[in-house]
Amino acid sequence: MNKIDSIIIHCSATKDGLDIGKKEITQMHLQRGFSTIGYNYVIRLDGTIEVGRSLTIDGAHCNSKGFSGVSYNKHSIGICYVGGLDAHGKAADTRTPAQKEALANLIKKLCSKYQIVEVLGHRDTSPDLDGDGIVEPNEWTKMCPCFDAKKEYSDLLVV
Repeated sequence: MNKIDSIIIHCSATKDGLDIGKKEITQMHLQRGFSTIGYNYVIRLDGTIEVGRSLTIDGAHCNSKGFSGVSYNKHSIGICYVGGLDAHGKAADTRTPAQKEALANLIKKLCSKYQIVEVLGHRDTSPDLDGDGIVEPNEWTKMCPCFDAKKEYSDLLVV
C-alpha cells in the first residue's frame, strides 16, 4: 500500500444486535468476488477489534478517489463496525458503547502511527455532484457508517 494518510469508517449494514465478525464479513466479500475481506479492521458489538486485510496490500473498502485523485483503497485504512441498521433495516447509528470506545482508541492509535490527515465516513467519499466542495446528504451514494465520522473524530487527528 502507498503511504497511509486516511481512515475510512464503515458499517457492516447488519441489523442492530446481530454479532458477526471478520469470518462472516470475509465470506460476504468472497461471495462478491473479493480475494479476502476488504476492511483492515472489524469492531464487533463487544468492542473486540479483529484484524482483517493486511495493511501491506491495497484495501478493498472504498474505491472513491480522495483529494490526491487516487483511490482511497491505495492510501487508507478501512475500519468497519458491526451494525448500521436498526431492527427494521433502516440506516441508524447502532454502535454499542464498547464499539464507540474501541473505535476511538483504534483511531487514536493509528493516527499516532501514521500521518493521518483525514478520518471520513464512507458516505463522505461520495461524489460532490453540485461541485460546491461539500458532499451533502442528498449526494451520499450510501448512508454508511450511519453517523458523522468526519465530525466525531476530527479532534483525534495529529496535525
